Amino acid sequence: MPRIPSPVIAAAGLVGGYAVARWTKKRPLGGVVLAAAGGAAAREWQQVGGVKASVGLTTAYVAAFAGSHPLAKKIGAWPAVFSVAGGMAAASWAVTRGK
Repeated sequence: MPRIPSPVIAAAGLVGGYAVARWTKKRPLGGVVLAAAGGAAAREWQQVGGVKASVGLTTAYVAAFAGSHPLAKKIGAWPAVFSVAGGMAAASWAVTRGK
């Protein structure tokens, strides 16, 4: 079974977590999606890039989630979520490419 690339997992976790929280009106459920994808991405980051990469990218993932909130006040919720998801995917790709 082919592996899902970690940039895809990270971006999907951020977008999917927000989508689930918004559409179900249950923020904790969105948090479950966010955390599950973050855990899966962290496992991939560790396997591909090692502990340092995993810790750094996991920190960036949490920061992206937190940063999307003030950004949403400036540009809107969906644009903020897509922006941080794209940034997270790019960071994940940059750290783990070629490994």
